[in-house]
Amino acid sequence: MFTITNGIILKGHNLVPTKENIVVDDGKIIEMGKDTLEGKIIDVDGAIVCPSFINGHIHIGDSIIKDEGYGLSLSEMVKPPNGVKHRALADASDDELISAMADSMWDMVNSGTTHFIDYREGGIRGVKLLKKASEGIPIKPIILGRDDSFYGEDPDLRQVRIAIRKLLKVADGIAPSGFGEITDDVAGLIVEECSKQNKISSIHVAESESNQIESIEKFSKSEIEKGVSNNFSQLVHLTNPKNNDLELVSNSSSNVVVCPRANATLNVGVCRLNEMLAMGIKPLLGTDNVMLNSPNMLRELEFTLKLMSVYYKDYLSPLKLLQMATTNIGCHDINNIVQKTPINEGNCAEFVIFKSFSKNPYLNICNRSETKNILYIINKRCIV
Repeated sequence: MFTITNGIILKGHNLVPTKENIVVDDGKIIEMGKDTLEGKIIDVDGAIVCPSFINGHIHIGDSIIKDEGYGLSLSEMVKPPNGVKHRALADASDDELISAMADSMWDMVNSGTTHFIDYREGGIRGVKLLKKASEGIPIKPIILGRDDSFYGEDPDLRQVRIAIRKLLKVADGIAPSGFGEITDDVAGLIVEECSKQNKISSIHVAESESNQIESIEKFSKSEIEKGVSNNFSQLVHLTNPKNNDLELVSNSSSNVVVCPRANATLNVGVCRLNEMLAMGIKPLLGTDNVMLNSPNMLRELEFTLKLMSVYYKDYLSPLKLLQMATTNIGCHDINNIVQKTPINEGNCAEFVIFKSFSKNPYLNICNRSETKNILYIINKRCIV
């Protein structure tokens, strides 16, 4: 048992700054209050206590090929089955993949991340490799699998259903790459089987302008329309919306993840974040492919804060931005699986304590903090 004292606590889903002590016992916050003191006392001297980060979208298998293929197009880099990353994954040994993924997970832990949602290539083998790599590391991977049987213009739907069910025995959900690689029938099977088991169905949509144009020409629907109409529980990117795409998302139950640094690296555009927030959409923030970016959420926060200021010529709320990295979990299925909790009495103890630089706690983290400014990372049963 220990007590964090003299900190500025960003409490609850709304990250309300309060001056309270936090008592932690056996991985849970058992009491909060101004005068509470139990067990070992950790005086943080005015530091900011923030919920730990969730990386809403990552491809951690790419850790084996950092910065390879820089300057290539989106399709050349990541489109299955012949993109740079897919060829590298096919050629890598299990030990190479495990070692590289473990290194990236430690990078995330050391920069304040305790949860991440991974698009896991390699079928059941890929899921098992990530689980093995995460052993002994204080981080929770939420693993979304996929299978090669999903792809092609005329897939065997019986085999697809079997593959989905087998994957869902070991994975937290299913995540095909995009609508350019699967049929509507496959998409329907993925959502149906995930829904039956209360697991996550996720897909990339509208990452590039060309993907949107191709979808509209082929199906008379944008990729975002297809994602919403197919009832995917999580939509990733939405960088190039058309017409009323964002309105459709705001009226749906789909969770949204944006990845501004990856979009910038691949030259595919700037996500319409201010517009999403104005519509009441509450996205998560993700770092995307490790081959493109470090999985450090602090870098993602600062980049996003300043990119939106330039793009919109207006300020992005640092509070809403920080919520995207901490408490914006979204739809019930995702929240149930991720189990990422805010700082409240009775919840799991998962928070990061940052050195204080300014009177604005949100900008302190989004604008100024670096890994070296983290004083403590509290993650259930351990202090990092």
